[in-house]
Order: sequence, then structure tokens, then C-alpha cells
Amino acid sequence: MSLLSVQALAVQLGARAVVKDVDLHLDASELLGLIGPNGAGKSTLLKAIAQLLPYRGLVQLDGHPLRRLGARARARRMAYLSQDNQVHWPIRVEELVALGRHPYGSGWSGGGHGGGRARDLAAIEAALRAADLWTLRERRADQLSGGERARVRLARVLAVQAPLILADEPVAALDPRHQLDVMDLLHSHCAGGGAAIVVLHDLTLASRFCERLLLLDQGRPVAAGTVGEVLTVANLRRVYGIEAIRGTHQGQDYIVPWARDAVQAGN
Repeated sequence: MSLLSVQALAVQLGARAVVKDVDLHLDASELLGLIGPNGAGKSTLLKAIAQLLPYRGLVQLDGHPLRRLGARARARRMAYLSQDNQVHWPIRVEELVALGRHPYGSGWSGGGHGGGRARDLAAIEAALRAADLWTLRERRADQLSGGERARVRLARVLAVQAPLILADEPVAALDPRHQLDVMDLLHSHCAGGGAAIVVLHDLTLASRFCERLLLLDQGRPVAAGTVGEVLTVANLRRVYGIEAIRGTHQGQDYIVPWARDAVQAGN
């Protein structure tokens, strides 16, 4: 049984059908990349799976419809990271990361005690260290750079210790080193038995880190499968209008977008 199963999911926002009849499944230990051009419906699909938007269709986690799970139970099983990395409160980094423990009724200074309190503190410290934030833990989060805030928000998600992570463009504000760090963290989460769905615009990172990809265009699935099955010459031309360089490094296939497709560029 899949950890996550999505069947015939559709999202209508006003008069516009934004996502149309998407099916996907995700097993434990898998990192699935959601890719596609701007406006393809990637973020909308992720929000619907996270139960943040109304939708038609069926979303199941561990075989149970997500609509029937209580908010706290759902929050322990699934952690969502949005695109917006703004922090509007004068809150310390460690306190913000501790918000990830609230589904357990605790956190940095909340109701946890005894063994639960020790687990909270251990989870918070592990998340801070994993996101390379330990030395910044006393800083005010609203005074950090955009890249640092993005890492703080990822650490909050890691502190939940949920099996499923839904991350919407988690590397968008990061420099190359921290982009690799974030993708390594998500990949490690999956290698440890968790799973993740990640919205990505960077096709090189998608091809480097994701076991499977789902390519969307105008709200509909275009292709799903391995990197080689999805990032074909035909799909790159049809959906993105580009050509790419392909290669292999240390046994890992990758692509690098290189130029506008010559045929489309001539139109």
C-alpha cells in the first residue's frame, strides 16, 4: 500500500480549473519532484494534498482518507512547507523551529514534560543542526537573510518528524551550496523511510535528487515516471520550449537546460 495515494484530484478556483484529474502515488523512501512551467498547477496541487484548498477527488494517507483525519493527527503525519519564507514576528530561530512540535501538544516552552519534553528538545536540536542553523539559534528570525529564513522554515518542518513532507520550492531563495544541502536533507529523510513531494523549477536538481517526477502543464499531467521517462527531448520541447544537455556523473544521470528549442525560437 502506498504511503500517499491521490486519485482524480481536481481544483477549481473561481471559474478556472487549475488542476485537472491528477493521479499519483508515493511510497515510503521516495522523493517525488513536481515540475512544470509557471502556472502549471504545481503549488495548487501540493496545497490540495495538504488539505489547504478545496478539491474533488480522493487523497489517502496510509490508506485513510485525509479529509477524515483530525487536524492534529494529520499534522503529525504530514508537514507542509509553503513558498513564502517571510517571518513577521520578533521570534528567535529556535522558537520558530519549535513550532514544529505543536502537533504533539508541546514545543520549546509548551506543555511537554518528562520523556515528551526530552523528545521535543532532541527533535528541535536535530532539525537546527541538520539545517546548519545551530549557531544562529539565538538570532531573531525576522532579521535573517532570505536564504537563512528559508532554512529556518525547513528546520521547523523537519522538527515535526512527520513521515511525509510536502515542500513548495524549498530551494528558491538559496545559494547553490544550501540548495544542495536542502535537497540532501530531503533525500536523507526519504532514505530513512520517509517520503517527500517537492515542487521544483530547477530541472538539474530534479534530475539529480528525485527518484520519480510528475510533469504538469496547464493543470494536467503530461508525464510521470523516472527522470529518463519524464525529461525526454519531446517533453522538454513541448512543455518548456527548451533543449538540454544530458550527462552522467558518479552513476547519476542529470540534465542542464541549455537553450530555447530551435524550432520554437524560429516561430
